[in-house]
Amino acid sequence: MSNPQKVAIVTGAGSGIGRAVALTLLNNDFKVALAGRRADALEDTISLAGEHAANALAVATDVTDRDSVNTLFDQTKNTFGSVDVVFNNAGISAPGDMLEDISFEDWKRVVDVNLTGVFLCTQAAFRVMKQQEPMGGRIINNGSISATAPRPNSAPYTATKHAVTGLTKSASLDGRKYNIACGQIDIGNASTDMTSKMSAGVPQADGSTATEPTIDVQHIADAVLYMAGLPLDANVQFMTVMATKMPLVGRG
Repeated sequence: MSNPQKVAIVTGAGSGIGRAVALTLLNNDFKVALAGRRADALEDTISLAGEHAANALAVATDVTDRDSVNTLFDQTKNTFGSVDVVFNNAGISAPGDMLEDISFEDWKRVVDVNLTGVFLCTQAAFRVMKQQEPMGGRIINNGSISATAPRPNSAPYTATKHAVTGLTKSASLDGRKYNIACGQIDIGNASTDMTSKMSAGVPQADGSTATEPTIDVQHIADAVLYMAGLPLDANVQFMTVMATKMPLVGRG
């Protein structure tokens, strides 16, 4: 096996999309720092990496806490020598309440994880990538198709994902002088625990409830691998990967 050429950080790596991406990167000669709140879930992900597990590092991380995020980046740099790719994937949603019934606590919880967490990880990535040799790196944000079109009763989640798009653009612009590329993948109905309810039906914009198709999460992981593997003079600014027949074009 050849020595890994790049070092990646994946947040939310204990399950779902984050787990699939972390394993795919490990299987393709990346060294990967896996970040998430639950250390046991991160270790479960690493246990699935087989012969590549030696190239993985589990770092229990709260992306809403600046010190915790800085520790993640410091441990990754100290262990692997660089930070070449960051996949900002950690995210949560609020209960599907009507906008006027959303609690402040639910609003703040979603904003803290989905937006502030991405900001803190992006900020830490800039600091490390500016200082390392060679200078630069890549940041990939998980935007979700809710960054373009909302679902009913999803104001906190939708607002944060729209904001992530703005942060992606700002980071892409501000990173140019440091050879830092930033792009975004907008994902629709990847098959994870979060989308399992879609087989029973979810609310639609016209007030009905309908089942929606999902796609294998590996398609998402392969797309992130493609983005992560590009040379820094090329960038996928925005990519949408979704179930072909799910409602997006024409949603609402």
